Amino acid sequence: MRLNRYIAACGVCSRREADKLIASGQILINGKTAELGAVVEDGDTVTYNGKTITRVEGTVVLAYYKPVGVVCTERDPHAKKTVMDDIDTDVRVTYAGRLDMDSEGLLLLTNNGSLIDAMMKGSHHHEKEYIVDVDREIDNEFIRSLEEGIYLKDLGVKTRPCRAKKTGPNSFDIVLTQGLNRQIRRMCAALGAEVVRLKRIRVMTVCLDDHDLKPGEYVRLYDDEIKRLMDACK
Repeated sequence: MRLNRYIAACGVCSRREADKLIASGQILINGKTAELGAVVEDGDTVTYNGKTITRVEGTVVLAYYKPVGVVCTERDPHAKKTVMDDIDTDVRVTYAGRLDMDSEGLLLLTNNGSLIDAMMKGSHHHEKEYIVDVDREIDNEFIRSLEEGIYLKDLGVKTRPCRAKKTGPNSFDIVLTQGLNRQIRRMCAALGAEVVRLKRIRVMTVCLDDHDLKPGEYVRLYDDEIKRLMDACK
């Protein structure tokens, strides 16, 4: 098995991130620094940061309610609290997609690197749904602009068409199929509004409300939920 795929199967990270670990010299095979494109044979010992990593049999997926103020990172000496501070499981998991520190809501974590790759691939147009409050009253033109796509000057890209619905004088629901950095905040700023609350309520087939989670809580998905997620990822 190719080394990057093996690392993903161990739940360390996605294959793309695995290539970065290999290139930085953090992966050893039988005590020797591995090279990009290396292959893992039966009986080989693979280590990451001095610890042996092994393939995990069976896919684990956690649905976690990330609170405001928690940072999506595994290690950050400057962060007051990270996602992994709330996760206590005997299976090593990593998250698929991020939420910025000022946002809250559903975050999926899994030990299946191939599933992470499939969920993160932008060309698959996987849906993520959010509820948003802004600092001013919005109208139908505001919603129409979101749906048609907005050119973000600082990123030099126009957002994909999406679905949006006004839910109150200053609030709306939006479904995106891409994950640009701080995308909703940038879109609102381009329309003269500042986001005051942003909550992700759905990732593909998994909904936050289905599990009645409070901020900081997480639950392990059942097999049928994982199958629906995998089927959606094709």
